[in-house]
Order: sequence, then structure tokens, then C-alpha cells
Amino acid sequence: MSSMPFIVAIVAIIGGLLYSAYEQKVKLQLAKEKNKTSEHEENLAKEVALLKERIVVLEKIVTDKNYSLKDEIDSLNKAS
Repeated sequence: MSSMPFIVAIVAIIGGLLYSAYEQKVKLQLAKEKNKTSEHEENLAKEVALLKERIVVLEKIVTDKNYSLKDEIDSLNKAS
């Protein structure tokens, strides 16, 4: 019976080590997910910036006084 406290101590130490390893694994997984999320957000931000640039160009074209959609359509109709 004197070996019982020794076995309990060994089990407690091993359990603590296993729990610590599990915590480290979870922290690593969370860090990887956070990194993937930030890359995704960065890609979305780049895409939004490109779309904003395109909108600015389109607004310039449409609001240009010399721009006439009707004339463009008529010239296309005459060409076909």
C-alpha cells in the first residue's frame, strides 16, 4: 500500500503534462486560424480597393459632359 501515493503522483504528473501539451496544441491552432483570417481580410481589402478604383473611373466616364450614351449606341447600330 505504500506505493499508492507514488502511483497517484506519477498519474498526476503525466496528466498535467498531457493537459499542458493539449493547451499548446489549441493555442497553435488558434494562431493558425487567426493568420488565415487576417490573410483573407487583407485579400478582401485589396479587392474592395480595386473595386473602388473602378467605380471612380466609371463615375468619371458617366459624368463627363462629352459622354453621350445615345451617340455611342447609334454609332454601334450604324456599324452593324
